[in-house]
Amino acid sequence: MRTKSIKKNKINVVTLGCSKNVYDSEVLMGQLKANNKDVVHEEEGNIVVINTCGFIANAKEESINTILEYVQKKEAGTVDKVFVTGCLSERYKPDLQKEIPNVDQYFGTTELPNLLKALEADYKHELIGERITTTPKNYAYLKIAEGCDRPCSFCAIPIMRGKHKSTPIENLVIEAEKLAAKGVKELILIAQDLTYYGLDIYKKRNLAELLKELIKVEGIEWIRLHYAFPTGFPMDVLEVMRNEPKVCNYIDIPLQHISDAILKSMKRGAGKEKINQLLKDFRAAVPDMTIRTTLIVGYPGETEENFQELKEWVSAMRFERLGCFTYSHEENTSAYLLEDDVPEEVKMQRANEIMEIQSQISWELNQEKIGKEYKVIIDRKEGDYFIGRTQFDSPDVDNEVLINAEKDYIRTGDFAMVKITGAEDFDLYATVIPTK
Repeated sequence: MRTKSIKKNKINVVTLGCSKNVYDSEVLMGQLKANNKDVVHEEEGNIVVINTCGFIANAKEESINTILEYVQKKEAGTVDKVFVTGCLSERYKPDLQKEIPNVDQYFGTTELPNLLKALEADYKHELIGERITTTPKNYAYLKIAEGCDRPCSFCAIPIMRGKHKSTPIENLVIEAEKLAAKGVKELILIAQDLTYYGLDIYKKRNLAELLKELIKVEGIEWIRLHYAFPTGFPMDVLEVMRNEPKVCNYIDIPLQHISDAILKSMKRGAGKEKINQLLKDFRAAVPDMTIRTTLIVGYPGETEENFQELKEWVSAMRFERLGCFTYSHEENTSAYLLEDDVPEEVKMQRANEIMEIQSQISWELNQEKIGKEYKVIIDRKEGDYFIGRTQFDSPDVDNEVLINAEKDYIRTGDFAMVKITGAEDFDLYATVIPTK
């Protein structure tokens, strides 16, 4: 017979999935702390809240395995309560309740007040910008909008996150000021679609205005843009990027494919010609911009010819940063009505071929950096190296700059000027340039 833990209630928040989930967990933890709750992130606690991802098959599997792991701990008596929230729970709550009934309660993505109530806490509306950040102290995610109005055929995010809803500029500035006061120097702006920002509350695309206000926040030195959409991109953002040193010359713009037939089926709203023109406009406006994109291979109906077109385009475009996913057949999306006709091994082979091309491009571009000087921010120390990034690199997904800790000392969270001494596919090696 299991016995209840005699430990004082400690709430362990476990985060799975994307940066939006990281942000949501930080807001939850901030609310719990304001209620004088003992809360930790991915440490031991007798009450567990799992913030799940439900985006694609691999992410769903990881979320389910994590739920099962903590349910087993509950059955063994090392955990008292297990709560599940986030995208998987939003999307599959009835199925989860039936299949894994030993979870105490399931909550969707918009049920934070109810989750807090279950944790014997009150939702405090006045806590604008109050979060417990879980990223390294020098950077933080700033979620500027929730949900998405785009009709992409392969994507279940609108099902899980709802319609696009922008956060007012004044609230985001308050949040940025609070983050800066804690020592955050880099803001990473996130949303399902940054380019849609403001349409709902200001009746115009207002990302450039938001950037101009965030630039004024003292202590913030870098502002980075994640997850733009190619259709309807607000070109005034490029002007701000070019003229304002605080806005990194970097954009993450998932393009997904380049074959017109595939893009049309994906309901992306732009074909090859428009996408190529947009990239040309980006490079003309900000010549040293780093463009990160992500692609999907193995989408229903993707022929060998479509794939060869994609490969040739990747080779020609020479993206500074690129990731590739295999298509995941998701219920309740419009692509689910199509036959998932590309075999899994072919999907994997195609993804590998794309990444081989990109690896070579990345190596070549990195070789050109040897001997050049860059400003880097130091995220952490790992083994014999301090690990930093340039303005052209986002945490976790992009290149890192490795600095020998035996030769150079830098505090984590600080900026430093470095000279690149060596380069690999996705790593740069550097030495610190002494300050005069």
